[in-house]
Amino acid sequence: MKRLFLFTAIFIANILTMSAATKQTITRIDPTDWFVGLKNPRVQLMVYGKGIRNTEQVTTDYPGVTIEDIVRLDSPNYLLVYLNLKDAKPGIMKLTFQVKNEKGKVKSEIVSYQLKQREMSGDKRQGFDISDVLYLLMPDRFAQGANHQAQIKGMRTYKEDRTAPSLRHGGDLEGLQQHLDYFTELGVTALWFTPILENDSPDQGQWSTYHGYACTDYYRVDPRFGTNEQYRQLIDACHKKGMKVVMDMIFNHCGFEHPWVADLPSKDWLNLPGWLEQSGGTSDSRGTDFLQTSYKLTPVLDPYASEVDMRETTEGWFVSTMPDLNQNNPHLMRYLIQNSIWWIETAGIDGIRMDTYPYAFRKPMAQWMKELDEEYPNFNTVGETWVTEPAYTAAWQKDSKLSEENSYLKTVMDFSFQEKLDSAKHEITDSWWRGFNRLYNSFCYDYLYPNPSSVMAFLDNHDTDRFLGDGQDITALKQGLALLLTVRRIPQLYYGTEIMMNGTKAQTDGHVRKDFPGGFPGDAHNAFTREGRTKIENEMFDWLSKLLHWRQGNETIIRGYQTQFIPYNGVYVVARRWHRHGVITIINGTRRNATMEMKRYAELFDSDQTMGEDVITGQKYSLRENLPLKPRQALILEY
Repeated sequence: MKRLFLFTAIFIANILTMSAATKQTITRIDPTDWFVGLKNPRVQLMVYGKGIRNTEQVTTDYPGVTIEDIVRLDSPNYLLVYLNLKDAKPGIMKLTFQVKNEKGKVKSEIVSYQLKQREMSGDKRQGFDISDVLYLLMPDRFAQGANHQAQIKGMRTYKEDRTAPSLRHGGDLEGLQQHLDYFTELGVTALWFTPILENDSPDQGQWSTYHGYACTDYYRVDPRFGTNEQYRQLIDACHKKGMKVVMDMIFNHCGFEHPWVADLPSKDWLNLPGWLEQSGGTSDSRGTDFLQTSYKLTPVLDPYASEVDMRETTEGWFVSTMPDLNQNNPHLMRYLIQNSIWWIETAGIDGIRMDTYPYAFRKPMAQWMKELDEEYPNFNTVGETWVTEPAYTAAWQKDSKLSEENSYLKTVMDFSFQEKLDSAKHEITDSWWRGFNRLYNSFCYDYLYPNPSSVMAFLDNHDTDRFLGDGQDITALKQGLALLLTVRRIPQLYYGTEIMMNGTKAQTDGHVRKDFPGGFPGDAHNAFTREGRTKIENEMFDWLSKLLHWRQGNETIIRGYQTQFIPYNGVYVVARRWHRHGVITIINGTRRNATMEMKRYAELFDSDQTMGEDVITGQKYSLRENLPLKPRQALILEY
């Protein structure tokens, strides 16, 4: 079946189909095409071209399309055209631009622009939720396809060097698609890729941006990963295997090489544009004096926050290679909102992960979330909310009573879970605060969340030390995963956890972003196959895979209410119950043999529920007799 989009052909047809008799002024239009039938029929076209601001008139005779507004920005090389498509049908629309040149002569340029039929209505798009397990990976570090090109013509200078932790390593979308069966064998249901958008920045020492968070084109997959069409093909292939795809987006900042930076559309397009004026706005000026963010997110919600603290958080640049976008500019925010809609409609993504969420301005971000929720009520977005206090995180969730402003953000990230578990793995669980008391004391604040089932928990990610650090403690890892995959949370795994990949950020972030073994030509170690994995890797993979497949479609885990017990004699117990079905996760938080005194947990069981079954081994256990536990044992019983 032919897709309605062919990215390369459409780009040429939509942007460059103009009168051959005149020299072209228009070089690009964002978005490259659009869709009819959206609840919001208004669309902004950002037109690029030298002197395009001198356009005197834009017209179209396409049925059902009205040109509502033409906005001239500070730069002469941009023009915003706002259209209303309320009564439009799919087809090729012609737009006529009457442009005055430097000599005052007016010429006409005709652009063909495609209006598409949507594949489905917004309410039919289903996002990720607590029934899913997300698997986070970095495309550059996961796998390389057979047709990979080490150098892409037209891209700025870069180098692929797998021995350098902070340079590109050459993973791509083709490589990912070749290993989809691995994900289904493991048992995950959704893939979250770190950013795949064009990141055309030179890799030079400290300016390396292999991670992808310095976007230079919001409508184009980075050619080093593949094409827009390959991205869609990958997503289609995931859908056929029952997996969803979550797209990593960044509204807080862009890459230094984005065209906007060299030629600001308007003076307030970026926060602190005066820095650019002083430095000349060239790549050589990176690293000169600019306002650095404090990285502290608390001022955004602090009722006593000072102006300087708030300004440093929301207007300071994340790093000098990533200019800070001003979401309070309504035209910029409209551009970003449309971009997220375009990727949903064009590529068929099933969710969004928004990077550095609280660093951007609250009100325009809430407007984005509100619009997405209205158009796609069953879609989901998770925002990175990196503060380890539950009260802070809960205030960012949609409909929170802790904030005067509704964020409309359905899912937030539980950094409290990650931090508490990271501490607990090193400690003996005592009768008060240490060990798994930390997890108990975090979950007891779930009353702050409007919807605890829409909170994302994780052991680690690409910005933290790996859970194992530099070690190989399989017992601790099983404890962490047992909790993660049974509590009332949306769980997220970090790639390689299933084969016990480790590493810390002591030297560089690259050491927690190592290549997946077997994903690249010449790898001696191939962890994609049972034969290629070591004995301990297979033990971990098999254990986790069994747990993940058991979790799929498990109504007790998806819908069940949660009961937790204060750690008693070093044993922490969390239960999930749905109708007459139950699951209890039992954690021995000590390094000695322990006993779970079953009579203390009698409230969990009906009179005829006398036996529980280990979901990993199938072994039966009495629910009426004391249960002996090995040191640091994790046990999940279903009854």
